[in-house]
Amino acid sequence: MNFVAAKADGPNLIGIGLYTASEAGKLIAVPATRIRRWLLGHAYRRDGQRQWSDPLWQPQVPRLGKDVELGFRDLLELRFVEAFLQAGLSLHAIRKALHVARDVTGLSHPFASARFQTDGRSIFLRVADEFEGEQVEPVLIDLLRKQYALGRVIEPSLKDLDFDADGIAARWWPMGKAKSVVLDPAHAFGRPMIAGVGVTTRTLADAVTAEGSVDQVARLYEVPIAAVREAVGFERRLAA
Repeated sequence: MNFVAAKADGPNLIGIGLYTASEAGKLIAVPATRIRRWLLGHAYRRDGQRQWSDPLWQPQVPRLGKDVELGFRDLLELRFVEAFLQAGLSLHAIRKALHVARDVTGLSHPFASARFQTDGRSIFLRVADEFEGEQVEPVLIDLLRKQYALGRVIEPSLKDLDFDADGIAARWWPMGKAKSVVLDPAHAFGRPMIAGVGVTTRTLADAVTAEGSVDQVARLYEVPIAAVREAVGFERRLAA
């Protein structure tokens, strides 16, 4: 997986991370076209009239061209948007939840915060109040009435994250914390890498292809054999 390179004359991306829509899409299993629609806005038609849907939020990385580039927090926030969509919520409800969550937490990317783990249900309760006078989505009511339903959406997306002292997501373990693969915006612009070693999964996977041996690559890079296998498996999953 080829990640974008930071431009020398561009914004300071240290600790932010850098991903194209295509790269982010592979990491979180969301089509890049959908990510662009969410973060660039898009036109649609309703009752024969052309309408415009604003971006869900402004990405961390300033837009330098026609496409969108994302930071680490954008990547994690998008994971939650997709999880809520998969749970049956509409983008309209999620947009309202984002607005309320920003107000409650004071954060630009509230879903990917430890605070949201405890405030998520109350945030959706407030969203339900804002729907007063409108037809409230049945699935939204279901999430509110059944605490476990909301928990099944939030908890799986938080348990593989590490948070800093302010409760902001600092690292993501995409294969779970029992594995070695981690994304850390403080290192290698957030590229997937082996924790404690600093070698990217792409580097190891390419080396295995070139050398034809996991054991040989483990010796060359002084990385545990199990970690090399995890890197290869992770890159194959991205390619798929």
